[in-house]
Order: sequence, then structure tokens, then C-alpha cells
Amino acid sequence: MSLFSLFTETQKIKAHVDDYTAKARLEMRLSDLFVSTQKRPAVILCIGTDRSTGDALGPLIGTHLSRLKLPQLNVYGTLDDPVHATNLEQNIINIQHSFTNPFIIAVDACLGRLDSIGCITLADGPLKPGSGVNKSLPEIGEAHMTGIVNVGGFMEYMVLQNTRLNLVWRLSENISSLITRSYLKVRV
Repeated sequence: MSLFSLFTETQKIKAHVDDYTAKARLEMRLSDLFVSTQKRPAVILCIGTDRSTGDALGPLIGTHLSRLKLPQLNVYGTLDDPVHATNLEQNIINIQHSFTNPFIIAVDACLGRLDSIGCITLADGPLKPGSGVNKSLPEIGEAHMTGIVNVGGFMEYMVLQNTRLNLVWRLSENISSLITRSYLKVRV
């Protein structure tokens, strides 16, 4: 039985950016996802904007991944061409028209509890972008990853603007590395 079959859509794996053992579990789970969808085009959809430090996680990850030019890994959402609230629907349409039955992993920053700041999550099912700031945006992805960049619950826009870039950068490097290693293990 693979690790993939042990999870339901409501369960998720969470690992702190400094917890190497937990990140190894995330990497194994990602590898299982890539194996189980091997015959489908892989799309990493990185959501966010560089106009807010806390929300720049997605575009940073997209930029890291796109610079690697991994074969047949399709990356949307970079610092040069971000995917954010105003163009998310159009990007989803473009992906659906460009690929037959794509396997999409959506990636975004999120706000959470104080003890979860600096954690990376991986879960089955679609990402609900904008939910932390009360925006109604389309859900996307068969799986999703988030980086918890700061505390949620009060003045979310201000919190995102005042998030430390160092944490966002470390999360972006770690998530990019997890995706890269998992993808290369099974898709190349």
C-alpha cells in the first residue's frame, strides 16, 4: 500500500521548514502523487503577488521552478508573470485549454496559528485561494501545498504586508526543492 492511499481528501501533512524528518514525509507523499499521475501532464500553479511580502511565496516558488526548466513540468505563476486574484480564472482556463486532463498542484501562502508559522502543508483536493483574506476565488488543483507565513484572524492584509521576507524566502526554497526532488524521482 502506498502512502498515497493512506490519505483522504480532508487529511494533510504538515512539516516545519526546519524539520527534516517531516519534510522527508512530504517529499515521499509528493513522489507518490507524481507516480500515481504519471501519464498526465503535471502543472504547478503558484498563486500570489509580489506586491505583498507574505503573498509573494507563490511567485517565488514559480520563479525557482521555472529557472530549473524541468522537462515536462509546467509552471504557472512567477515574479515576471504572477497568477493572482484578478487573473486566476483566466489562467485556469488557459491551463484547461493547453493540456488534456492535467494534474494540477496549486501552491499558495496562507495565514495560520502562531505555532504553525514556518510550516509547509500538503493536502489532497483543491486549494481555496483567498479564503484567508475573505476573497471568493475559484478552487483549483487535485492537490495543494501551502506555506504558513504569518498569523491569521485579524487584519489579514496588514499581516501579509508585514510578513518577514526571510521566512517567505526560506519557505519558497524548501517547497521548490521538495517539488523538484519529488518530480525528478519519478517523472524524468
